[in-house]
Amino acid sequence: MRGILVVAAMLSIGAASGNRLAAEGARVVPAPVVDAPPRQDTSAVVVLAGGCFWGVQGVYQHVKGVTSAVSGYAGGDRRTANYDIVSMGMSGHAESVQVTYDPRQISYGRILQIFFSVVHDPTELNRQGPDTGTQYRSAIFPLNAEQAEVAQAYIAQLNQVHAFRKPIVTRIEADRAFYPAENYHQDFLTRNPRYPYIAINDLPKIEDLKRLLPELYRLAPVLVSAAQSSR
Repeated sequence: MRGILVVAAMLSIGAASGNRLAAEGARVVPAPVVDAPPRQDTSAVVVLAGGCFWGVQGVYQHVKGVTSAVSGYAGGDRRTANYDIVSMGMSGHAESVQVTYDPRQISYGRILQIFFSVVHDPTELNRQGPDTGTQYRSAIFPLNAEQAEVAQAYIAQLNQVHAFRKPIVTRIEADRAFYPAENYHQDFLTRNPRYPYIAINDLPKIEDLKRLLPELYRLAPVLVSAAQSSR
């Protein structure tokens, strides 16, 4: 569990950094050739899984055009959509983030470009950084056929140009419901920037976004707590 990993991380920050460098590092992958067509809708949603949801949520909260990023669970049943059960790795769920964005400002394909460039290592199926298990798998949960087709075409495109040293193993799992995680998981990165796990594994992803895709970076994160307080 992450609590145990945090203790280990405090004792071996250098080793953790070495593991990050040994994995497929952050890089700007080509934008998708096939993307969702432009539209005048003000809101669209995509659900993504790429390891611990703290970091995935944190990255998308700093993306221009994103209006909400909520940590949660996808891939399993409503009855098992809670942290204690999901953490056991047998619920079918993956720690996921529901990203709501304005298609007039950022496209679905660009959301996926960020996912493959800086959010996680898509060549690792059931492991991201120090976390292992199917609950940390690399997955896209399309909400419709168009999203599935764009994701499939994009993965094929990136594999064809050898964007990574190893093949992309990201799964596309359609017809899966999303369930928000417990409140204490929301905005975890922003609320706990000095937490060792966050400092070692997740804050570098936001720096990668700022460095590699500056045109998509926003300084002030869009927070779940702010949206809740405005209701």
